[in-house]
Amino acid sequence: MLLELSIENFAIIESLHLTFHKGMTALTGETGAGKSIIIDAMGLLAGGRGSTDYIRQGKTKCVLEGLFELPKQTSFKALLDELGIDQQDELLIIQRDITNSGKSICRVNGRIVTLGNLKRIGAYLVDIQGQNEHQDLLQTEKHLQLVDSFGSPTFKNQLAEFKEQYDEFRELERKVRTIQENEQSYIQRIDMLNFQKKEIEEADLQIDEEEKLVEERDKLTNFQKIVDAFAKSHEVLAAETGNSLDGIGIAAQELQEVAHLDKEYEQINESVQNAYYLLQDAAGEISSILDQLELDEGRLEEVNARLEVIRQLKRKYGESVASVLTYYEKISMELAQADDTGNRLEEMQQNLDKKNNEIWKMAESLHSQRKQIARQLEKDILQELADLYLENTQFEVRFSEEKKVLHRSGFDQVEFYITTNPGEPLKPLAKVASGGELSRILLALKSIFSKAQEKTSIVFDEVDTGVSGRVAQAIAEKISRIAYESQVLCITHLPQVAAAGDYQYLISKEVQKGRTKTIVKEIDIPKRIQEIARMLSGAEITELTMENAKEMLTQAGKIA
Repeated sequence: MLLELSIENFAIIESLHLTFHKGMTALTGETGAGKSIIIDAMGLLAGGRGSTDYIRQGKTKCVLEGLFELPKQTSFKALLDELGIDQQDELLIIQRDITNSGKSICRVNGRIVTLGNLKRIGAYLVDIQGQNEHQDLLQTEKHLQLVDSFGSPTFKNQLAEFKEQYDEFRELERKVRTIQENEQSYIQRIDMLNFQKKEIEEADLQIDEEEKLVEERDKLTNFQKIVDAFAKSHEVLAAETGNSLDGIGIAAQELQEVAHLDKEYEQINESVQNAYYLLQDAAGEISSILDQLELDEGRLEEVNARLEVIRQLKRKYGESVASVLTYYEKISMELAQADDTGNRLEEMQQNLDKKNNEIWKMAESLHSQRKQIARQLEKDILQELADLYLENTQFEVRFSEEKKVLHRSGFDQVEFYITTNPGEPLKPLAKVASGGELSRILLALKSIFSKAQEKTSIVFDEVDTGVSGRVAQAIAEKISRIAYESQVLCITHLPQVAAAGDYQYLISKEVQKGRTKTIVKEIDIPKRIQEIARMLSGAEITELTMENAKEMLTQAGKIA
């Protein structure tokens, strides 16, 4: 239920704060006064699409705020839990700002939410019935939704389960079709991956292998240079005559004789002694290496061949041995999955066939239940239409007998057929109903659905278009009865409907400082008599129309 509504800089409304009540509230006023603007504001709070056109001329943004009682449905509370919205005070404050840059900010109990989530919340709060709903009645594809909305909670749960199963069925069907359609290219890719995997496996690559092979190749390629370097070094250091070690040995002996005479001599002696022993060791190592050096020309060819294998694999599969091995792991995993997919394709097809059978059985069950729902809906609508002086009406929910095509709600296609004239055949609703008849049919549907849908606030935006006289009175009574179960806000031009309201707001326009402003005031009984008299007679209010207005309010029980 809507408790309060605040509007700032919205269209021709500068600032407005309204308090609403339980029961039926009539919103009346001259054409163009701004009645529909208030409904537009409520629609935006319920998640409607915003626009910078709503911002009052000369302002940078408009601000809308609504205070609602928290709906009692368990599913609604679960939605708030999902969105992390506080619900301690059993109240819901929705605020929506639209800036002239086009940004729209939505808050629920202070928490920013997306427009999509605001719409999910708004679906529980406000049900706005107007000319668009008239158009829905004329769209055959909407008729199935209307039938389904009349179903029991058990039926709706089965329908939700069917939609979930249908989505899974279509996804599995897509996967199977994708594999089948791409089977040839898929097989070619698998063959290519198998070749690549085998090629890398046969190479038996090792981390750091390439660096070691390059080092070995460089040694083999420079073998003679290495031999010459070691031979010359050994000759200089340890030749039988005139070698460097003998000379250093003599120097070491001489220095040792005088080392004790001076600390500086002692240090020099120590350095020469160390150098002698180090060079003696080096000469031994050089001699040993020279004895071991042997050119293996075959090994050089092997190393070069191995390096070429590694180069080719790097050219194909990665910049390094490590990246080639990483690629190997990747294609191995893909091949494992491919093998699994190949094995599973037949299983997937079997599952698809099984799901297809199951989902058609579910669709048949929905169809059977819809038949029963449709019969009850026909009965209830005829009763409601009789209350609205369409007692000779015949109404039928027809199911298409054409080839069954599965869709997300089953396979049913339904259309409303009607005749309001005795003896005339039933025809599609869209082809035979007048504006006034559509208003009454819509109201009949809303009377039936209002309890089941558990909407806290229902808004009727001129749904009484095209009717007058006793029909107008019947519509007034019907809307008033709907208000027993839900809060009802009704924009109307009919005095009968205005008189039936528990409360009445007068909407008017004023020009202040050269700017047009919309003014909304709750009016008391004397003002209501005057406003209803205006609605009866137009610009000139007579004593008789005042009496008629008073009589209407008395008959509606608004005046004791």
